[in-house]
Amino acid sequence: MMSVLERALGALVMGIVLLDVFLTVLYARIGTGLMAERAAQVVWSAFRRAAEAAGARRGTVLSFCGPVILLLYVLLWAIGLTLGAGLIIHPGLGTGVQAGNGPTPTNFLAALYAGGSSMAIVGASDFRPTSDGYRVVYLVNSLVGMTATSLVLTYIMQVYGALRQRNALGLRLHVLSGETSDAGELLARVGARGQFSAGYSHLISLGDAMTAMKETHHFYPVLFYFRFEQPYYSVSTQAHLTLDTASLIRSSLAGKDAAWLKEAAAVETLWRVSQMLVLTLETAFLPGDPPTADTVDPAERERWRAHWETAVSRLDEAGIPVAREESAAQAYLDLRAQWWPHIARLAPAMAYRSEDIEARGSQTP
Repeated sequence: MMSVLERALGALVMGIVLLDVFLTVLYARIGTGLMAERAAQVVWSAFRRAAEAAGARRGTVLSFCGPVILLLYVLLWAIGLTLGAGLIIHPGLGTGVQAGNGPTPTNFLAALYAGGSSMAIVGASDFRPTSDGYRVVYLVNSLVGMTATSLVLTYIMQVYGALRQRNALGLRLHVLSGETSDAGELLARVGARGQFSAGYSHLISLGDAMTAMKETHHFYPVLFYFRFEQPYYSVSTQAHLTLDTASLIRSSLAGKDAAWLKEAAAVETLWRVSQMLVLTLETAFLPGDPPTADTVDPAERERWRAHWETAVSRLDEAGIPVAREESAAQAYLDLRAQWWPHIARLAPAMAYRSEDIEARGSQTP
């Protein structure tokens, strides 16, 4: 009876691990993992505490978190499969599974070794099945081991490919904004002298890149835990810059030549996809209800207004017609109230401070 229960427990453990691999690697939806996602949250919390204690080396400590979590995924799945296989093989040691030389040990450590060896791609082991039932077990284990190894290696390569794509977008936005992460500076460069028709291709490309970034984080939620010391690589900074750019376009550009841009598909894509990205991450990783525009205090709105005035002055300096009326300022404040509370909530969860992601070239306090 105990041997039957042990085999059943082993099959259950292997089933849970394989389900976790399936949900993480193949199903690829944010918020659907079992063990891996919960383990990642624990590691992230530990790294954040260690980073706060590290002081000036805070960013360096946090930069190791993403790779460590990926390594944890591999170890968690490998140990789980080994444990499950060991539980299945343990009752058969000395009967259905024999040592290649000498007497067959029957302790659980030997069972773990036999179980892990049964899933190894190379197939070398000191144990061999001697009954048809355990030959089937060994065959299944080898197929599971080969499949899981291939899937996990492919997943890791895809994660790093997506990470490179995110970093490339961050660097591009950083360069387009004159290395300031300022939306006013970005617009001044994209539409210099009011020639947005020439720079419109940049807005199209940025909209496409943000669309890809939204889906990338949906497929690979582990990217949430990859942090670089340069803030412009963070998804919070990228979303902040694209949403601020769209807000300035819709609220502050003036003249007939810019009227079409406010309703252009590229601006709409930039606006909607960036919001979707922030809300997706906020819903998946942060507890509680999202903030609303009503939660913004008057002092914060005054800070936004100072930022708007600086951005409008920069656009005017670049020869771009702008609206300086109170209605334009209010339109900008209302648009910003729709997205800033979400980014202000998301950025600290990703271990960034608000001053890290806001424009370093602006004169906002």
